[in-house]
Amino acid sequence: MFTATLITHKEQKRIAVYFDKKDELIERFKKLPGARWSATLKCWHLPDNEAYRKQFNIEATTPTEETNAKPEWLKTQQYRYEASKHIESFKRYLRSKRYSTNTIKTYTDALYVFLSFFNGKQPEDIENNDIITFNNEYIFAKKLSASYQNQMVNAVKLFFNTVINKKIELEKVHRPKREKALPNVLSKEEVKKILEAPRNLKHKTMLSLIYSCGLRCGELLALKPEHVDSKRKLLIIKNAKGGKDRIVPLSEKILEMLRLYYRANKPKTFLFEGQFVGRPYDARSLQQVLKLSINKAGIYKPVTLHWLRHSYATHLLENGIDLRYIQELLGHNSSRTTEIYTHVSTKNLQKIVSPFDYL
Repeated sequence: MFTATLITHKEQKRIAVYFDKKDELIERFKKLPGARWSATLKCWHLPDNEAYRKQFNIEATTPTEETNAKPEWLKTQQYRYEASKHIESFKRYLRSKRYSTNTIKTYTDALYVFLSFFNGKQPEDIENNDIITFNNEYIFAKKLSASYQNQMVNAVKLFFNTVINKKIELEKVHRPKREKALPNVLSKEEVKKILEAPRNLKHKTMLSLIYSCGLRCGELLALKPEHVDSKRKLLIIKNAKGGKDRIVPLSEKILEMLRLYYRANKPKTFLFEGQFVGRPYDARSLQQVLKLSINKAGIYKPVTLHWLRHSYATHLLENGIDLRYIQELLGHNSSRTTEIYTHVSTKNLQKIVSPFDYL
């Protein structure tokens, strides 16, 4: 039930005791004289005295043995604590630079995975060859995507640049080749079926607004009633990806739908609220709304909310809208990002006659 070992904690000789975290055991342990919890070692510990040594069956050891013969699991606990301090320093840096909440979570989660892989090796001792090993024995072994590998590279490079006195050559960190995957696009007919599928006005309005304005899911859920400028027929998107604001035009059709929705629901803080007033609608619930809609529409594709954004951009291009305007509407930093939609637009492709037709 109990595992105990001698430790030196804050320059005091103590007995670390490990046991199942059950409420009744914790309550019993708290009543022992001198019992304390260590957030550093993630264990309860007691004064090192003869009575406790007998109680927990610990034999006397020399100071040398105590210092050098730490059990492997204790070394692991200490390593994790030290790694967590680095991760917390990294998180504070990201916050001070005003990185988005999603980016902070993505980068710190990635760094935790990376440092956990080198369990026992200090971050200061990690070199380029270790990163190659990580790519081969973790990224490739688990068949993780190039996108995930790229996120990992971004996190690791930034961590070593800002928190650690870098020992690795950052410019030589292997970054995966950019995948040339095309965006998934629905036809106008498929979009129409999906948007007409929900009976619930709130669900219909959310899906319709994503498509009609090319919104990301997070952008939709962060909207507030004051972001709808009905007089100018504009939607104001605040603090979007990259911390940028942008505006997109609202069609008369979507404006009328928004008016109906607002009169029926009267949202308080966010334009689309969930079960609790003042809280935004849940992203997973919205994805479930879409799943039900595509099933009802009889569309057998793995459609996601982002497909509606891709479809918006492609349909604009097919309607003759200049690529530079589409870039602004989507909030892309680079025109190269927007140019990918030229590869999925069928407007010009449909004009090409196959030589097969002339046979």
